[in-house]
Amino acid sequence: MTEPRAALVTGGNRGIGLACALALREAGHPVVVACRSGSAPEGLPAVAMDVSSAASILTGFAAAEALVGPITVLISNAGITRDTLLLRMSDEDIEEVLTTNLTGPIQVARQALRGMLKARYGRIVLISSIVGAMGSAGQVNYAASKAGLIGVARSLAREVGARGVTVNVVAPGFVETDMTAVLDDELKSQILQSIPTGRYAAPTEVAALVRFLASSDAAYITGAVIPVDGGLGMGL
Repeated sequence: MTEPRAALVTGGNRGIGLACALALREAGHPVVVACRSGSAPEGLPAVAMDVSSAASILTGFAAAEALVGPITVLISNAGITRDTLLLRMSDEDIEEVLTTNLTGPIQVARQALRGMLKARYGRIVLISSIVGAMGSAGQVNYAASKAGLIGVARSLAREVGARGVTVNVVAPGFVETDMTAVLDDELKSQILQSIPTGRYAAPTEVAALVRFLASSDAAYITGAVIPVDGGLGMGL
């Protein structure tokens, strides 16, 4: 059985993040959810954290560690979209997405590393997207931020691998969440036709992989980019 490790899940109050938090709790880890509201369902302890703010990351981490001790499992999931064609994309659309989806995870990982390096144990999982590899019209900012996470993970994996810390990327395809629920039926039909399995993923299917990567069984996996996309990207 995997030894319980204090875990923090950013953006863990809904969707993929919530599924990850629940999976880690089921595996026996003390879990804290970090989100802007500072509250989470399912009886999960939560702290307020806006990953687009360095100050909020610091205070959120302090609050989380006051609840469960030094964080040695980090699931960086918080993210936003501001979709539109690039010619219509404002400077704010670009900056907000890159700050939240890329700069934020870098700063969150940096904060988590302090305790991980001291413990000589750590699991960092960055939630990216298959869009980071495939691209998507109207998502230049989002795709860039998610592609950037791969460079972050692989660089960091080289920095800290000898200290017992692994860093991996999970790249979901289309998942049944609030983000995909707003798509119109015609677009949903087109998407489904391009997925070999013919369906969206459930958040729990992404969480199952995250749960494994956060475990001691995954000690020799680092710098990996693992898709959960029903074959959409075929390993891109």
